[in-house]
Amino acid sequence: MNNLINKEKNLNNLIEKLSNLSKSYSHDTTTSDKLKKERDYFLSEKNELEKRHNELSREQKYLKNKITSLEQELNKKSEIQEKFSREIDELSQETEELVEEIDKWQM
Repeated sequence: MNNLINKEKNLNNLIEKLSNLSKSYSHDTTTSDKLKKERDYFLSEKNELEKRHNELSREQKYLKNKITSLEQELNKKSEIQEKFSREIDELSQETEELVEEIDKWQM
């Protein structure tokens, strides 16, 4: 992220320098056109990078939400599994007690 911010600052500085350069010096039309093309190219590049950054930010937010949702679902399933295991243990214990009672009555 810092890298992107640094690149944006450098790009803005370069665009500013190109704009100032074309204003401060007298150039022939070819040089001036070339500078304008470079400036336009860098502006276009900057806009494209910003657009891509926004897309990636949206995707990151979506994926974070998806992960959170999946974690919650996993927690719920784990709770259900633990409850089920406890109930099975209780039933097993009750069954053992019943078998002991039956054995007592059969003697």
